[in-house]
Amino acid sequence: MTAFNSFRSSKLVSWKSTGRLQQTLANCVERRGKALHSGKGSTVRLCPGFAGEGRYFDYRSNLIPASIDFVQVSPLCTTLCKNGFRVRTVEHLLSALEAAGVDNCRIEIENLDAEERDVEIPIFDGSAREWVEAVDEVGLKVATTRDGKHCEKMAAHVNEPVYVWRDDSFVSAFPSNVVKISYGISFPQAPAIGSQWFSTPSVDNLFYTRQIALARTFCIYEEIEQMRNVGLIKGGSLENAIVCCTSKGWLNPPLRFNDEPCRHKVLDLIGDLSLFAQFGNQGLPVAHIVAYKGGHALHAGLARQLMGE
Repeated sequence: MTAFNSFRSSKLVSWKSTGRLQQTLANCVERRGKALHSGKGSTVRLCPGFAGEGRYFDYRSNLIPASIDFVQVSPLCTTLCKNGFRVRTVEHLLSALEAAGVDNCRIEIENLDAEERDVEIPIFDGSAREWVEAVDEVGLKVATTRDGKHCEKMAAHVNEPVYVWRDDSFVSAFPSNVVKISYGISFPQAPAIGSQWFSTPSVDNLFYTRQIALARTFCIYEEIEQMRNVGLIKGGSLENAIVCCTSKGWLNPPLRFNDEPCRHKVLDLIGDLSLFAQFGNQGLPVAHIVAYKGGHALHAGLARQLMGE
């Protein structure tokens, strides 16, 4: 991986100093678990990275940057692809790393099939809690470049309103002095979920850890068979998702928050927007991000808009 000192940018954002130095993990930490969609096991090892090189996956010696440039459209998750190698369901891990300030990280991932070109990040309990605990286990340190220098951490400040939409769904970003997120969802077919909004006063590591990271992925019970018929959620269970029946409500209560589904959407959004990061700088743009009925494709669409694409 090579460090650069120029940004791909547009008139929509201005890069400014955060007043901090880029960070990385103080040591390696490993987790193993089963994937949500493939149902297969994989091992993920988070390792310190060099300043200016950002976050990237190392799968069978193929380096895949955690960048919007390598996002591939895929149902119900965010997938990174380079040279025919794919890493699926990266959003929860990247969400935790972005929130914790792990700006540079080599993410080694392994599975048992030596011929497999696709691999998936473990789902654990459906939240980002396991990754938050992994980072806490080893802690952070100031990152250095390969020649021992420090890098100032920069953040993109949104200069004017930016938005992407599809039908009645949208994701937008408005100028703000701090990172704030307001997210709305609507599931009229499932009254136990219904319409929900969740707003953050700001997004820092403490707020993320207590209010967002614990929120689990969710699904509608009546949609499970259809998803499995197209090869999805093979590893799904009541242990790694909260499941809502349209007529009976939640099948595996209690919820961790009354608005847990909406908070999980914020978790996903942070992970997807972390792909806007460049050269070990902040991925989340400094903006008030407002989303309604968004998803991974629209999240990525906003990141691309901010890139000027």
